[in-house]
Amino acid sequence: MKETMIETTVTYTLEHDGKFCIIEHVPARVCKETGEQFFSPETVERIRATAKGDRNPVRTIETPVFEYV
Repeated sequence: MKETMIETTVTYTLEHDGKFCIIEHVPARVCKETGEQFFSPETVERIRATAKGDRNPVRTIETPVFEYV
């Protein structure tokens, strides 16, 4: 299978210290066939710094949580 990569921005979610963070407009290379996302080392470092930092979020959302049963 041939992979076609596109440069775009994505929404990245992660859990840090028991809290979920959503980071929007993250630059990424995305495979059109599989949807797999690839990030440059600089982008990964900025994601980590954002999650650990003291910056205020641009907004806060409420999210429902479900158990898989």
